[in-house]
Amino acid sequence: MRRVAWTRIGVMALLACGCGGDEKTSPSVTNAATAPALAPVPVAVPHPSTETGEAGLVVSGPIIVEHQVEMTAQRDGIVEKIYFDAPTRVRSGTLLAKLDGRQISANLEAVRAKTRGIEADLKNWEAEAEVLKADYARQKRLFELGLTSEEQLDHAKFKAESDQWDIKRVKESLNTAKEEEHSLELELEKTKVTAPFDGLIARRYVREGQNVAKGDRLFWVTAEGPLLMRFTLPEKYFGKVRSGQQVEVSSADVEGEKHAARIKQVSPVVDPSSGTFEVLAELIGNRGAFRPGMNASVQLGNPR
Repeated sequence: MRRVAWTRIGVMALLACGCGGDEKTSPSVTNAATAPALAPVPVAVPHPSTETGEAGLVVSGPIIVEHQVEMTAQRDGIVEKIYFDAPTRVRSGTLLAKLDGRQISANLEAVRAKTRGIEADLKNWEAEAEVLKADYARQKRLFELGLTSEEQLDHAKFKAESDQWDIKRVKESLNTAKEEEHSLELELEKTKVTAPFDGLIARRYVREGQNVAKGDRLFWVTAEGPLLMRFTLPEKYFGKVRSGQQVEVSSADVEGEKHAARIKQVSPVVDPSSGTFEVLAELIGNRGAFRPGMNASVQLGNPR
């Protein structure tokens, strides 16, 4: 019995200790419904940067050159010979390629022969005209002496005049033949592909033996300078940018390079559809790593 009593007393003591521990830890648990509201912590909201506005406007545009052209065939034909390929620097007038022009050459020689024949015919008519002119002068003297009739005099006169009209007709035939000759010379010239200016062959589109039609691309020839940059500005800058003004040009593709440029041309009108106007600037001095076709940027101050 004593053992049972002592066991009961120990159990009750343990229960008392457990309840005491709960009372001590209960204050750390807070009921959300009864807890006081926490004051909001102020958060700093960043303001938009005004550095771009203060620095001005940055616009981009392509680096170009004044002389850059895709040369096309001026007539149908077969590419007979290619003399230069890309990349080659050439001078103005250099023969780059040649089309087959044998048929045109044959036609040209035929027309030249025709021209020579008409020229000979013209000389014959002019000689005959001198004979008829002399006959008319003799008939006129005989008529003054009463040795010939008026009808014979008129016959010699009209015959001499008729011969002058024949000379005019032959002269017009000669002019026509010469124009045909000149036309064929131009066609023969079209078979020669020559460089239109000093520059660099950037690309070749054809090969020898290829049959090309009028308008087909043959070469892409480009000058290497002076380098220009074309860009557009908002209309609020109109009147604020003038020819001769200097700007700085840079390119993301060429790090560390900045070049001075001078405004060369400013459009006199604003495009009403976009509210912009066009500006052309020319790079000054050594071009460095800049090349035609690159994209570059130019920075302008705020208009005042």
